Order: sequence, then C-alpha cells, then structure tokens
Amino acid sequence: MSGTIRLRRTYDAPIELVWELVATSDGLSSWLMPNDFEPVVGHRFTFTDRPRRPFYDGIVGCEVLALEPPRLVRFSWTGGPVDTVVTFELLALDANRTTLELTHTGFAGLRSRAVRAILDLGWRDLLRRKFREELTRRSTS
Repeated sequence: MSGTIRLRRTYDAPIELVWELVATSDGLSSWLMPNDFEPVVGHRFTFTDRPRRPFYDGIVGCEVLALEPPRLVRFSWTGGPVDTVVTFELLALDANRTTLELTHTGFAGLRSRAVRAILDLGWRDLLRRKFREELTRRSTS
C-alpha cells in the first residue's frame, strides 16, 4: 500500500466555486469539518470532529503551507498517529468545469496504514457525495 492518497474528480462548476470550498473556512466547514482556517501561508488552524477512540481525539492540527489562488492550497494534517500533508490542486477545463486533485501524503509506519485506509475511504466518500452536494447547493443559490 502506497503512503499517498491521490484522488481526481471533475465537477460541473467554475474554478472559483470549487476554490471557495477548498480555500475558505466556510467552504471547508460545509463539507469537511468545522475549522478556523484562514488563507494565509503560515496560519495554524484546527479541524474539529467527534472523537473516535482509541487513537483519534477529533482534533486535526494544521498549518497552511502553500497558497496559489485559485489553483493550489496545501496544509499539514496532524491528528491521531499521523503527521501528513493535504494538497488540493484545481484545473479549469472550461468556464464551468473544474478538475480537483486531492493528494494526501506522508503516511509512514505500521500505525499509519490503518489511518491511511480510513482516510482514503473518507476522502472518496466526501468528494463523491458531500463536496458535490455543496457545489450544487451553492451554484443554485
């Protein structure tokens, strides 16, 4: 099993709308988890979720590592037994279609194998369901 999760999805939405969901606190809260994200390199923030014992207290500590609007956002992801990095890269295919590539790297060691498997399933479900639903909701508002 690779130490990287890589997922690519194409959405019928303009790049600006997809960017809003991956690079704002409100956007990330709408489909991922409540947070205090700010789009500033070096900003430390936290995602909060319900605890899942025994190894996850529901807190993911993060730091914005790179920001290139509206193309790339990268942040550290430290929670449970993992210290990893999440990257969202966007590519506008045309005015109303955008490809999002999520890369989650840094899974190393035996303990992180299970976490990687759980997060892989979680990211897949979130991008397929909640992310798409939020895009649809925002584009029809």
